[in-house]
Amino acid sequence: MASEIHMPGPMCLIENTKGKLVVNPGALKSLSAIKQPLVVVAIVGLYRTGKSYLMNKLAGKSKGFSIGSTVQSHTKGIWMWCVPHPEKPNRTLVLLDTEGLGDVEKGDNNNDTQIFALAILLSSTFVYNTMNKIDQRAIDLLYYVTELSNLLRTVSSPDLDRVENEADIVSCCPGLVWTLRDFYLSLEADGKLITADDYLETSLRPKRGTDQSLQNFNLPRLCIQKFFPVKKCFIFDSPTHRKKLTQLESLHNDDLDPDFVQQVADFCHYIFHYSKTKTLSGGIKVNGPKLKKLVLTYVNAISSGGLPCVENSVLALAQTKNSAAVKKAIAHYDQQMRQKLQLPTDTLQELLDLHRASKREAIEVFMKNSFKDVDQKFQKELGTLLKAKQDDLCKQNLETSSYLCSALLQDIFGRLEEDVKQGIYSKPGGHRLFIQKVEELKAKYYQEARKGIQAEEALQKYLQSKESVSDAIRQTDVALTQREKEMEEAHKKEEAAKAKAQMLKNIQRQNRLRMEQRERLHQEQVRQMEVNRANYLAQQQRALERRLQEEAAKQEERIQAERRRLQNEIQKQKNAAPPEDPCVLL
Repeated sequence: MASEIHMPGPMCLIENTKGKLVVNPGALKSLSAIKQPLVVVAIVGLYRTGKSYLMNKLAGKSKGFSIGSTVQSHTKGIWMWCVPHPEKPNRTLVLLDTEGLGDVEKGDNNNDTQIFALAILLSSTFVYNTMNKIDQRAIDLLYYVTELSNLLRTVSSPDLDRVENEADIVSCCPGLVWTLRDFYLSLEADGKLITADDYLETSLRPKRGTDQSLQNFNLPRLCIQKFFPVKKCFIFDSPTHRKKLTQLESLHNDDLDPDFVQQVADFCHYIFHYSKTKTLSGGIKVNGPKLKKLVLTYVNAISSGGLPCVENSVLALAQTKNSAAVKKAIAHYDQQMRQKLQLPTDTLQELLDLHRASKREAIEVFMKNSFKDVDQKFQKELGTLLKAKQDDLCKQNLETSSYLCSALLQDIFGRLEEDVKQGIYSKPGGHRLFIQKVEELKAKYYQEARKGIQAEEALQKYLQSKESVSDAIRQTDVALTQREKEMEEAHKKEEAAKAKAQMLKNIQRQNRLRMEQRERLHQEQVRQMEVNRANYLAQQQRALERRLQEEAAKQEERIQAERRRLQNEIQKQKNAAPPEDPCVLL
């Protein structure tokens, strides 16, 4: 509630005395009294670049945060001003103005880094105030400090600000507002007008390529984009004539450049409407007591050496980034091999090809995420780890193949072993049948897929282990075969004798049959001769009878002819003589 806020002006939250950061108890007490969720806006930039002016405008005041008019930096440490949020009645707006970076009088870059990191960690909207343009130096500085902020958060590990997963990044990381003061460039690209946001996105866009120089160029940009999911850019013209800048606090808007006035109004409008509430992991909204705890936690961590000094920041970042890059590369390799590799492989080359492809991708992941890997120390470490992974996979491949082949051989040849125990092959010719069965089972074994590289060696070892069995079967086969041959020989002799006796019997029988056949033929001939003689006699008899019949017929015919002649003659005589008295004739 607005009634809880009793802060008419800024107060120092974190004092910076001789390079030591000390929390102001009075400021913490004021924070503890605020129970509303907080929208925390922090600004960081070079000293004497107008940071305090923008923060006063956000507070709705012309004065408040000290605005220096000389080359000497005014703001020391981090100053806080808690005011009612102008657009969200149930929120408190906490403004954090920081000591300017690069103060030549201070000459302590390490102290600058600490203040920079604290501003990022405490804010929900982080304003990065730079001059004129976005350059590589500003990008590198922002990158270094964001990475150090992550490191500080990890080292201190307060439960309030632990980021557990990727989903928390968007909610917990501050939004980035990049302000460019005294901007003098034209917002154009490829002959077309672009917005300030386009300019920021273009400046943070990585380049395509995999060589180390491009990786070094891309890494800060990729990390900034990941750390700040929400980004906004504002450009500001010079407020007024240089000679009037010393009275900037007292100048009215009419005395300022109209474009500048509008640009400040746009900036404030964005902050009021789009700055989010400071949120911790799990969606916890930060109020005054929680922000107090964060302040104490991070300052204590810095005081105990939790944040590397600026001289060692690049080295520390390189160590952290490259160690993480190695882990990420190994994790990528493991993931690829789990997805693509199925043990056992049919050939060693198959495994090596998969390893080589996954290794290449892992190195690409490392190169993409590495930073200043001097002398390729971490890349060599990655190579050593990948070689160990390869050796371990080769060993697993051998062991898996051996296990599967042993189980498969037992399954295929198990029945054969049982048959051997039961004496099925202990017979003449059993060794030949045994060898035939072995060859059949070998063919079945070869037909089984995914046996791995130990397939042939496992088979040969198994067959060698069964050579004594084969020899025993062969010896039994030889002994039984010899005995069978002797028995066969005796049987053959016996059969030959039987055959010879049978042959004699057959000859005698055939001779007897021939004699009987001759006798039957003789008898048949005799019988046939008798039949023929009887037939001949009968035929002669019939011929005789036929001649006799013919003679008789002829005799009869002569008699009849003679009778007819006589009758004819008598008739002629009758016809020639006169009729006589019948009675006389009688």
